Amino acid sequence: MPRLRWLSTSLRSSASSSRLSLPLMGCGTWAWGNRLLWGYTEEMDEQLQAVFKECVSRGVTLFDTGDSYGTGRLNGRSEQLLGRFAQAYKGPNRDQVCIATKLAAYPWRLSRRSMVAAGNASARRLGRPVDLVQMHWSPANYAPWQEGPLLDGLADLYEQGFVKGVGLSNYGPESLKRVQRKFAERGVPIATMQVQYSLLSTYPVTTLAVKEVCDEFGIQLIAYSPLALGILTGKYSEQGPFPKGLRGQLFRQLVPGAKPLLQTLRAVASAKKKTMAQVALNWCIAKGTIPIPGAKTLEQAQQNIGALGWRLEADAIAELDQAAASVDKAMVQNIFQTR
Repeated sequence: MPRLRWLSTSLRSSASSSRLSLPLMGCGTWAWGNRLLWGYTEEMDEQLQAVFKECVSRGVTLFDTGDSYGTGRLNGRSEQLLGRFAQAYKGPNRDQVCIATKLAAYPWRLSRRSMVAAGNASARRLGRPVDLVQMHWSPANYAPWQEGPLLDGLADLYEQGFVKGVGLSNYGPESLKRVQRKFAERGVPIATMQVQYSLLSTYPVTTLAVKEVCDEFGIQLIAYSPLALGILTGKYSEQGPFPKGLRGQLFRQLVPGAKPLLQTLRAVASAKKKTMAQVALNWCIAKGTIPIPGAKTLEQAQQNIGALGWRLEADAIAELDQAAASVDKAMVQNIFQTR
C-alpha cells in the first residue's frame, strides 16, 4: 500500500475511534507562525512547546488552529508545531488533547473534494488526526455559490471518519440555522461555533443572539479573541506604549473608549485577587462559552489557566455587563461575520 494511502487510512481509523471532548477553556494558536501581527520567529518554538506542555498538564487540552495560520512561507506553521508538540508530549491528559483546525474558504477551493483534501493536508501537517474541523468563514456574503460544496466537503470529512466533529466560525444565527438544516439532512451534527466574543466584542451574542441558536441545537459556542488582542489584560493605557504594527494602530483607536470598562475590570480583579485577564476569561466561561486565549510564553499560559477553578458572582457579572454595554468604541467585527 502506498504511504499516502496508508497515512490516510490510519488517520481515518484513529480519528473515528473516540468522541469529541472539550474542556472549559482552550488555547488559541493564531500567533504561532504569524510574523505580520504577532512577531513570530522560529526562536520562539521552545517557549511555545512549554506553553503546550503547561496547558495540557493543567487540563487545557483544546488547541485551536487553522490551515491559514502563519504568514508567507510559514503558512501551516501553527499546525506543524502543534503536531510536533503533541507527538512529543508524554505527560498528564495526553489522551485528552483535542486539536481543532479551521479550513479557509480560499477562492480556489471550489469543490467538496478540495475541502476533503484540505482537511487531510492539515492532518498530514499535524502527523495525527484532526479532532475538530471547522469552516473558517462563510463565503456567502461575496460568493454564495462557493459555500455549498465546501460545506459538503466538511460533512464528508465527518462521514468518512477523518474527524470526530465539525464546526463553524464567524456564522450568524440565520446562516447557522441554514447550515444546521443542511447538515441534519445528512445526520451530521454541528459540534461548535466560533465567534469573536469578549467584554469588548459582545455583538455576536447580545445583538445577533447567536448563542440562543447554539443552545437550541446543542452547539458549543467558542469565544475567540476573548482578551481583545490583549487590551483586556490591562497592560495598555491611553499613553501607551502600544504594540508595534497593526495591533498598535488598533489599540490607539480602542483603548481610550474602553477606559471605563477597563476601570471596572480592574476593580473586579482587585476584589477577586485575580488579574484582569483572568476575570475577562472567567466572564466568558460564565456566559457559557469556551474562551480560547492565545499564549506565546509560559507566563501568559499560566495567567490564562488562572481563570479556571473559580466563578464570578452574579453581581460582578452584571457590573461587567453594564460596563461592556457602555463602551464608546468596541472591537471591529470580523469582516466575514455573517448574520
